[in-house]
Amino acid sequence: MAAAGRQARNETAVWLLRLAGTLLLAALLAYLIGLIGFIQSLEKKAPAALAPADGIVVLTGTPERLSEAMGLLDSGKAKRLLVSGVNPEVTREELRAALKADQALFDCCVDLDWRAENTIGNAIETATWAQENAMQRLIVVTSAYHLPRALRELQSAMPEAELTGYPVFQDQVRLDDWWAYPGTAKLLVSEYTKYLVSFARTYLAPPVPGS
Repeated sequence: MAAAGRQARNETAVWLLRLAGTLLLAALLAYLIGLIGFIQSLEKKAPAALAPADGIVVLTGTPERLSEAMGLLDSGKAKRLLVSGVNPEVTREELRAALKADQALFDCCVDLDWRAENTIGNAIETATWAQENAMQRLIVVTSAYHLPRALRELQSAMPEAELTGYPVFQDQVRLDDWWAYPGTAKLLVSEYTKYLVSFARTYLAPPVPGS
């Protein structure tokens, strides 16, 4: 009887290990399929035409993002620009000088947010800025790989807003043949993982209309 009991426990343990292995393999496969789909869905070029909006928000991270956002403001795509997530050690004048922005345009139409420390913070600060300026239509400027998560967070923070993504590209991030570049591959895996966390968080705590 004791031997039979031990054999049954061993068989159960083996079955549980096989089940765990199968589930782990299935989860890994699902993750890889999702990752490939995520990368394929990323914008590969900037939109050919962009309708004017009430405001533009750019999430800091690379100089290219800021330059593109200033270009959109200068071309009249919106009347105001929010630069969200500015380093607290960077002054307004230092940022303007780094961008080589027109003094009059920068002084009249560019707002800086020094509080946001991450994408969630960007969304909160942008929602506050948009509400204070009675804005409903925003152009969101950030890196192409970051855009899906940024739009997800901003839409969660301001569900009634109309958001248009404007992807920015960097030469060192190769989206077409990403698998051949370890740095790009690592970046995209990290961003996809963050996107899954963001999706789960905003799905489990959906925005309240009118909030």
